[in-house]
Order: sequence, then structure tokens, then C-alpha cells
Amino acid sequence: MKRFADFAEPPNILDGDKIRIDDVLNKELIITGCRFTSTKYGEKSKSGKCLTIQVMLDGQKHVVFTGSDVIIDQMTKYENEIPFAAKIKKINRYYTLT
Repeated sequence: MKRFADFAEPPNILDGDKIRIDDVLNKELIITGCRFTSTKYGEKSKSGKCLTIQVMLDGQKHVVFTGSDVIIDQMTKYENEIPFAAKIKKINRYYTLT
């Protein structure tokens, strides 16, 4: 008989203290995980997604939530590179990873 633990993948749980994206702007972060979900504010987002990013900042785990289409596109493209170091910058009216 198979056991559930033998074939099930662990859930994508991101833990850490919630922190606002503006509180981490221009700071060196270690991106350690991410999760994509549907947003309840679909009319404000081109993608209709919300991104949860788990980061390490000053040795502490945090989670950052964003609906930034630019960051969502970047994380979709580079999710398989996690973990990596990056900064979140605000350029005019949008956020981006650098």
C-alpha cells in the first residue's frame, strides 16, 4: 500500500513577517520563494495575479505582497533561479527587480 508521504509534494508555504514593499525598496534582498495567486483587485492588474515573495532581509524572513505586473512577469520568467539576491526599485509608477 502506498503512503501519502511517498508521493505527495510539500505545500508551497511561505512564512515570515509581512512587510510592505515600500519598506524594502532599494535594499539588498535574498528572494527565497514565491507564490502566485489570483487577485481580488483584478481591474487594477493586467495579469489578474497577486505575487507573494518570501525574502531574507537582515537575517529575518519576511513576505511581501505585490500586484506589480512587472515583478510578476520577472518572477514568472526567473522563478527557477530562486534563491537569488535582488533589489526592488520604484521607477516612476511601477516596481521592478534589479
